[in-house]
Amino acid sequence: MKGIDTIKEWVGALTELALMLLALAIVLALLVGSNLPFFGNVSANLITFVKDLGGNGLVGLITLGIILWLFSGRKMA
Repeated sequence: MKGIDTIKEWVGALTELALMLLALAIVLALLVGSNLPFFGNVSANLITFVKDLGGNGLVGLITLGIILWLFSGRKMA
C-alpha cells in the first residue's frame, strides 16, 4: 500500500506542476503574444478545445463535468 501512496503523490505533484505551467503559458501568451517558444500556441489550442466541447452538446457538457470533477480536489501550492 505504501507504494501506491507514493505513486499517487508523484502523480498529484506532476499534475500540479502541469497545471502551473499551463497557467504560466496562458499568462505569457496574453502578455507576449500567441506563439511562445517551449509553450507553443497555448491560447489557440485552449480555444479550440473549448469550441470542440461546446460543439458536441451534451457529450461535451458531460466531458467538461468529468474534467472539472477530476481537478476539483487539487490544491495549488
